[in-house]
Amino acid sequence: MNYWKRIISKLRLFFLRKLDIKSEKEDDLETIDTIKKGVEFTGTNLWVLIFAILIASLGLNVNSTAVIIGAMLISPLMGPIMGFGLGLGINDFELFKKSIRNFGIATFYSVVASTLFFILSPISEAQSELLARTQPTIYDVLIAFFGGCAGIIASCSKSKGNVIPGVAIATALMPPLCTAGFGLATGNLSYFFGAFYLYFINTVFIALATFFVVKILKFPKVVLVDKNLQKKVSRIITAIVICTIIPSSYLTYNMIQNNWFENQANLFITKEMSYPGTHIINREIGRKGKEKEIKIITIGKTIPDLALEQAREKLDDYGLSGTKVSIQQGMRDTENEMDAIKDMVMKNFYEYAQTSIEEKNILIDSLSQQLKKYEDFDQLSMDLIPEFKALFPKVKEASISRTWLINIETEKYEPTTLVYLHVSSPLTKEKREAMTEWLKARTNSANLKLIEQ
Repeated sequence: MNYWKRIISKLRLFFLRKLDIKSEKEDDLETIDTIKKGVEFTGTNLWVLIFAILIASLGLNVNSTAVIIGAMLISPLMGPIMGFGLGLGINDFELFKKSIRNFGIATFYSVVASTLFFILSPISEAQSELLARTQPTIYDVLIAFFGGCAGIIASCSKSKGNVIPGVAIATALMPPLCTAGFGLATGNLSYFFGAFYLYFINTVFIALATFFVVKILKFPKVVLVDKNLQKKVSRIITAIVICTIIPSSYLTYNMIQNNWFENQANLFITKEMSYPGTHIINREIGRKGKEKEIKIITIGKTIPDLALEQAREKLDDYGLSGTKVSIQQGMRDTENEMDAIKDMVMKNFYEYAQTSIEEKNILIDSLSQQLKKYEDFDQLSMDLIPEFKALFPKVKEASISRTWLINIETEKYEPTTLVYLHVSSPLTKEKREAMTEWLKARTNSANLKLIEQ
């Protein structure tokens, strides 16, 4: 029994030492001062924010993830948000009010800048990167909270590392503001409110994470407040958190329900709607509230009505009770259905053609580059003739070419420069080595084979 107690005690000490952050903790006052400096939004910070917003808006406009990430890296928005949590955690209400004021300024300028950009932008279509910021879920809450925890812990440590930029990317404060601007510019209020809600989620839970970590690490308080005020602040924070979580939880529930319905519908189509000689060329699966529908378009043999009825009777087995199943079959349907099939075929043909053209363009570029290398190499070979005459007068004929050297046993191959020389008399070992090194340098080839005759 004592043996196991010792083992448990040692394991406990081991994990406590590994998880202890106090040994790497920066001076509390130094950390507080650093966060306070990041709260202010005037001059340089404000201009950096505006340019970051414009870069992020461009990234959303052209659907470029790399550009969006770049904008998030240079954005200074984390400053006032961490200032909220710190101000509440250490009872510095002046810092808290200053953070709110600067946060409001930053948000206002960001939305105005992004709105003006999208008003002037010739591209008004909502891309996938932009649409991803219009329906926040509970997962965004968790990302913001854990990101905020990582951010404040990194800020408290002596070795800050690259955690803060990583938190800025993970929590994605910039894209929702840009999406909100897009919603205002295009008059789509659902985009505006959805994106702004995501921004609000990130703000609340980064600040909340900062508040908790500051409390846990026992930062020195600026003023002591009575218990009644502390209870009031706690109630306000709890109310804000609950009001933030409830809508995202509802959206998450809908998302999970939609995904489950789509998976079950696809399983139903695969298992119950397969019929010899019939090919499903399109399927549409939709769920809006209690209305659920599966639309299928087929070509080939017609599925008998009895088989369709039997398939519909099995909907309950897949949890699809109440789902409407409609099917358009073969070439015997209406003119509109024929047009839909034609449009679908043309769309698939166009997408295939576009992909094929892009692949061929890449291949042409690659071949052009390789051809240019060979042309450059041929020109280099001609340029080396005068140098051969001066440095190696015994050489009467020479040939230099690019080739592949293949190992017969391993079947591996590597690019090689092959040099054939016809000499009036055999080269000495020193001359041969000197010529090999000279040729490697002149042809810029690490792998070179010299054949002498």
